[in-house]
Amino acid sequence: MSEAGGQPRQVYQRLARWLETVPPDLLASRRRQADLLFRRIGITFAVYGDKDATERLIPFDLVPRLISRTEWARLEIGLIQRVKALNMFLADLYGAREIIKAGVVPSDLIYRNPYFRPEMVGLKVPHDVYVHIAGIDIVRIDDKDFYVLEDNARTPSGVSYMLENREVMMRLFPELFGSHRVAPVENYPDILLNSLRSVAPPTAGSDPTVVLLTPGMFNSAYYEHSFLADKLGVELVEGRDLFVDNDVVFMRTTEGPKRVDVIYRRLDDDFLDPLAFRPDSALGVPGLMNAYRAGSVTLANAVGTGVADDKATYTYMPEIIRFYLGEEAILKNVPTYRCREPEALSYVLDHLDELVVKEVNGSGGYGMLVGPHATRDQLATFAAKLKHDPANFIAQPTLALSTCPTADATGIGPRHVDLRPFVLTGAKGTRVVPGGLTRVAMKEGSLVVNSSQGGGTKDTWVVDDGEAGR
Repeated sequence: MSEAGGQPRQVYQRLARWLETVPPDLLASRRRQADLLFRRIGITFAVYGDKDATERLIPFDLVPRLISRTEWARLEIGLIQRVKALNMFLADLYGAREIIKAGVVPSDLIYRNPYFRPEMVGLKVPHDVYVHIAGIDIVRIDDKDFYVLEDNARTPSGVSYMLENREVMMRLFPELFGSHRVAPVENYPDILLNSLRSVAPPTAGSDPTVVLLTPGMFNSAYYEHSFLADKLGVELVEGRDLFVDNDVVFMRTTEGPKRVDVIYRRLDDDFLDPLAFRPDSALGVPGLMNAYRAGSVTLANAVGTGVADDKATYTYMPEIIRFYLGEEAILKNVPTYRCREPEALSYVLDHLDELVVKEVNGSGGYGMLVGPHATRDQLATFAAKLKHDPANFIAQPTLALSTCPTADATGIGPRHVDLRPFVLTGAKGTRVVPGGLTRVAMKEGSLVVNSSQGGGTKDTWVVDDGEAGR
């Protein structure tokens, strides 16, 4: 919020004045109201393996994060560039594989990747769009430039919290919201639905049927699945609600079978079709991959996109962008050591207590080591893991992540944040919803923002450059 001298940045000046005048008891009261609203709405997050709380509220912070339109414009261009390259990369991997032939990306990085799907080789997807919905995690370092921390190209979550956070802020602080010209996020469902309908198979005609496929109510993100289906105006279905006949997908309805053209799936590849992947899956639809290969149904995101959001693949994104687009990456990667490379591995082992080490296929804050906060035993354990399977890890320096003002029971204080903008791609191009989801580390000094690790969220406002300071 503030510059080095302590003065609020221009975009934050009005919010800073508001924070100076708002009574602490008002914030406490509004925090309780927010919790009550979220409980009534039913926004919970299931925590697997937590014996004390199978479901909990994600902490919500009342102080919005502000980004100027000028800054956002550059972010938007960089995000569109990145997702365009990701789609070209996936089309190439499952097609001619020119990037491998050119030696830009090592072949074993792809072929040994658990998310690479040989079943997709030679399969043409509509409009060459593999990643219809992307969640690109962005961090700001030293209060200066934005960097990409990771790409989420499988089934990115969190958009329901972006939408609900905005609604709650508008209810609780209408005067503060009204004093800023905030770019809307409420049209996200319309943009998403139009994007999904645009990639329907040609056989769908002018009125394609879209459904949202969920693993069911025991999934950690089930609230989001039901929320989005409702906002999109489409049916929320489980695998048992669908069947395949003559390579065409149908939905069971009270009026008889209804053809399905587009499936927005929130189900991992492994569970989609027991005839193609895991035979023990009771969550998927037998024969779905045959229908997909026949081109009678579109899956969003496409099968096999996980190879593009692998953390080892992430390290090659500058080269991937350069190879396909002939451009330099607008949004830089965080400096990263590939432990598969002997020189990098040696450095990481020698500086383990200074680095953050992550599994290349890990997510949710699991399977990682934060060196400066690790015990001697944890460091020794991770060193052994690195020596045993170095290709399974990458390492990054401990970042000086930017902080935003955050309200808790003790008052207002700085907490580290990241940002997940949502990027939607369809037949007519790519759009970025202005704002995205800001995740915040609720513990002082913590760098872990994941909800599964105790992190929270806050509303993100993209506002006009000059108006916030008036």
